[in-house]
Amino acid sequence: MAMVEESIEVDVPVTTAYNQWTQFEEFPQFMEGVESVAQMDDTHLRWAAEIAGKREEWEAEITDQEPDSRVAWRATSGRGNSGVVTFQPIDQGRTRVNVQMQYEAEGLTEKLGSAVGADSRRVKGDLERFKEFIESRGTETGAWRGEVEGGDVERPSL
Repeated sequence: MAMVEESIEVDVPVTTAYNQWTQFEEFPQFMEGVESVAQMDDTHLRWAAEIAGKREEWEAEITDQEPDSRVAWRATSGRGNSGVVTFQPIDQGRTRVNVQMQYEAEGLTEKLGSAVGADSRRVKGDLERFKEFIESRGTETGAWRGEVEGGDVERPSL
């Protein structure tokens, strides 16, 4: 399994950064190669992306989600991958977003790309585009404040 770890500081409060990250269907606006992310329910996503020049599709499950803190996932079909994104408040208006991701590098092109750091550069670029996206808006496009623990959903009380 290949591993990528990247982080970035964004000039928005932790709640704004976290809320935007929960809007998975917006990912194609700042993630290179991601064609679409369809949210099937609170914890299941269907992805389509171009990876190493090939179109790939897979499904993923949100395994853990804690508002303003973390979102963890794992693939349930197709391409093997998993990871966690954490959100750390630096101060009232600034947040560190950390990505840790593991994936199965398939074929020579992906294995070589991983070996020379192309995967890390791609994730870093995605984070830089996320920073530009959220900072230019100043506010999130939506929010989901429920919690997921071990794949079980706990909706926020109203």
